Amino acid sequence: MFLSPLRKKISPRKTVPPERRMLDVDGRLLPLTIKQNERATRITLRIEPGGKALNMTVPPGLMRREVDNFIDRHRGWLKTRLAKLVIDTDLSDGSIIPFRGEDHRIVLTGSLRGLTEAVTLADQKILKVSGLPEYTGRRIATFLKKQAKLDLEERARVHARSIGANIGSISFKDTRSRWGSCSSSGNLSFSWRIMMAPPLVIDYLAAHEVAHLKEMNHGPRFWALCQKLCPRMEEAKSWLKQNGSRLHAIDFD
Repeated sequence: MFLSPLRKKISPRKTVPPERRMLDVDGRLLPLTIKQNERATRITLRIEPGGKALNMTVPPGLMRREVDNFIDRHRGWLKTRLAKLVIDTDLSDGSIIPFRGEDHRIVLTGSLRGLTEAVTLADQKILKVSGLPEYTGRRIATFLKKQAKLDLEERARVHARSIGANIGSISFKDTRSRWGSCSSSGNLSFSWRIMMAPPLVIDYLAAHEVAHLKEMNHGPRFWALCQKLCPRMEEAKSWLKQNGSRLHAIDFD
C-alpha cells in the first residue's frame, strides 16, 4: 500500500480588526486608522482627501511601539502636509470659495428665494447665495452640481465624438477616492467638486474618463489618447495633485 506523506494543515491567519485612535498633530486632532495587511512589508501612512483623517497600513504582528515610533518620526511631515490643506472652509457671508479656478466672495442676498449665481461686480468675483444662512453650504453644493452637469456633459460629449465613442450615462457624485470613473458599459461618473478647479482641469477630467471608453486601463495607449484629447494633460494633472485635497477639505454640510 502506498501512503502519501501527511500534509501539515495550515490554519488561516486570524483577522485582526483595525485599530482606531485619535492623533494630535500640532493641536489638530485627527482620527487615525491602523490596518494590518499580510502583503505589507513596510509601514505606510496616508492622509485622507481633505486632511480630515489618517490611514496607516502595517505588516502583521508589528509591535505597538514600532508604530508609535514611526508616527513620532513623521510628525513633521504630517504637520507640513496638513498645513497646505488649511483653507477657509467656513462657507458664510464674506468667505472665499473657488469656482472654475477663480476665487469668489460669498455674498448672502438676504432673500429666502433666488438662485445661486456667480457674477462680477466692480472687477470682483461674487457668488450670490440666497436662503437661510445655515443652508449656505448646501445651496453652493447644489450650484456646483448644476454647473458640473453643464460643463462636464458638454466636454465629455465633445471628446467622445472626436474618438467615435458612445457614452452610456453621466452622473455626478461627491466621491473622495477618485475624481471620476468609467464603467465597462460606458457610464461616466464625475465628482462635482471639480467645478472649483480651473477649466483646463475640468476638461482634463472629462478627457480622462472618455479615454477609458476606448482603453479601460492606465497603460501607454490610454495616456497617449488622453494626451491627444487634452494636450495640456500634464499641467492639469499637476494642478490636481497639488490642489485636489484642498477642494475635498471644504465642508458643504
